[in-house]
Amino acid sequence: MILPSEASPPRWSPHHQRLHRHLLRHPELLPAGASLLLAVSGGQDSMALTVLLADLRRLHHWRLALWHGNHGWRAEAAQQAGELQAWAHSQKLPFLLEQAEEPPAGEAAARRWRYDCLQRQAAALDVPHVVTGHTASDRAETLLLNLARGSHRRGLASLRPTRSLSGEARPEQEQESHGEGNRRDPIRLVRPLLPFSREDTGRLCRELEVPIWEDSTNRDSRFGRNRLRAEVVPVLEALHPGAVRRIGALAGRLEEELDGQDELVALALRGLFPAPGDTTLVLGREGLGRLSLGNRRLLLERWLALHGVPSQPSRALEDLASRLAGQRGSGGRNLPDGWRLRWDQSTLVLQFPAISDTGHGPFPPRE
Repeated sequence: MILPSEASPPRWSPHHQRLHRHLLRHPELLPAGASLLLAVSGGQDSMALTVLLADLRRLHHWRLALWHGNHGWRAEAAQQAGELQAWAHSQKLPFLLEQAEEPPAGEAAARRWRYDCLQRQAAALDVPHVVTGHTASDRAETLLLNLARGSHRRGLASLRPTRSLSGEARPEQEQESHGEGNRRDPIRLVRPLLPFSREDTGRLCRELEVPIWEDSTNRDSRFGRNRLRAEVVPVLEALHPGAVRRIGALAGRLEEELDGQDELVALALRGLFPAPGDTTLVLGREGLGRLSLGNRRLLLERWLALHGVPSQPSRALEDLASRLAGQRGSGGRNLPDGWRLRWDQSTLVLQFPAISDTGHGPFPPRE
């Protein structure tokens, strides 16, 4: 367990008021009395997060611990980690420090290492919430990067306020864990600073004289996000001041729209099950075929995901949705990880990987 701790005398500012009100409107983010593990790099965003949550503890009664990871990329990283640790101790904040055995090979590997460490530490401490200092600026940059990659809309609805920590290794996909029986809820990754911009956190650190440890790799143009931040975002802001704030807000609206769409897709899918409330591996084809191509693809995607079939490229799903409307006879298709989809005039059947393609299942063999 993380022991409660007290920091320096309470501070209050418009930034504290803003976050306090945001958390009161969204109590599910950081519930009162919860134990929180904060991912702290030493940069302005994570330091702003730390002082805000430390100061707001007296109102929300959280228990805090800090975690810092040293990738081993920089010669000065060990010294900075030691200084950050000394600062945390001066604030009476528990501090966990981890060093990568080998420097991660690139941004994606570094992200996986950080979140693997955070998940392990949170599980060991029995802490249900891991908190990061991502801001609206990070959200806008992620949307732009995913847009350039040709991401699905789920990739554009980037950096949700909360999600399962185990899903963070694949940033373009949402992987929510659903509890069964008495199984514990998954460890949640929470981003309470999404209403703030990078300019906001910088202003807070200056006004409250919060120490900052700059990461020199943030200026390394070999990293795509750094180039975007240094070369693209300033142009957008010069053309349309406030662009980053509006792009971040767009990601939030896309998230809300997708959540609403998911609810409607789930309702529509139930109408295609053979019996009310049924979630079997059988789906009615006739009703599916009457839908537009886009809706057909959405329902197929949801139905396959419901049974644990790995995701497929959008083009493969669109081709499958087209075949199911145009091809009136029986047929079949192999899916990832050994799954098999077969259909006749009226029904689609999803077969487990253990079922051989030579088995007939509920249909006669293909001609």
